Amino acid sequence: MSLSQVSLSTSPKLHVELRGHTALVTIDNPGANTWDTESLPALRALVATLNAEKDVYALVLTGAGEKFFSAGADLKLFADGDPANARAMAEFFGEAFEALADFRGVSIAAINGYAMGGGLEVALACDIRIAEEQAQMALPEAKVGLLPCAGGTQRLSWLVGEGWAKRMILCGERINATTAERIGLVEEVVGKGAALERALALAEQVAEQSPTSVTFCKRLLHSGRNTVIAEGLEGERDLFVELFSTADQREGVNAFLEKRKPVWKNA
Repeated sequence: MSLSQVSLSTSPKLHVELRGHTALVTIDNPGANTWDTESLPALRALVATLNAEKDVYALVLTGAGEKFFSAGADLKLFADGDPANARAMAEFFGEAFEALADFRGVSIAAINGYAMGGGLEVALACDIRIAEEQAQMALPEAKVGLLPCAGGTQRLSWLVGEGWAKRMILCGERINATTAERIGLVEEVVGKGAALERALALAEQVAEQSPTSVTFCKRLLHSGRNTVIAEGLEGERDLFVELFSTADQREGVNAFLEKRKPVWKNA
């Protein structure tokens, strides 16, 4: 049975459409396209399915609606401060986004709005990022007593350098699309509503190359990086869970949910 005859996604929060040699994947979890215990395993399973399908050369990822690409994790999942839940979520994020980073073909993020936290981390796991001019990007986890646990501390610094990674992660700086292009976080900025069309056109360029050559080239391009960041990716998950033994984690998440300013205890 061909891929066109079966449902590719195990979750309605991820829509999949095949367009020639490209799989168009749309994150659709109203109202901010957040990731959860359903959509993360679904992404991992989808990548495995696409890896096994020789006619798929590229994957384009975008968000449903006009406001959000993805706002990351639903913070309600962390309100109780349960370390076991934190560990499970960290593993879900790691497995899904690392599977995406290792996709056999070329992955392109069409960033059509806000990409925050895990929403930016999934874009970082893609090979190429196209952002619309109104897009905003941030890794604001430390503002709520958390840390980026899905590759953010590793992949961001690899792309933009340590200084800008520290500005975004340690200072909580949100950047616009113009700045993102200037520092190398995205490869191209396009007008509002044009990211998907541009990403699909780039995917068509991929289809003009030998898919076997692309796979081998990508493996080589990633070889040095993967050796360096493997330990860091594991460390992200471990330290994320360790935060759940702190008072500041509970204060940060609950202050956000209660729409108030957190009172940090540094404990």
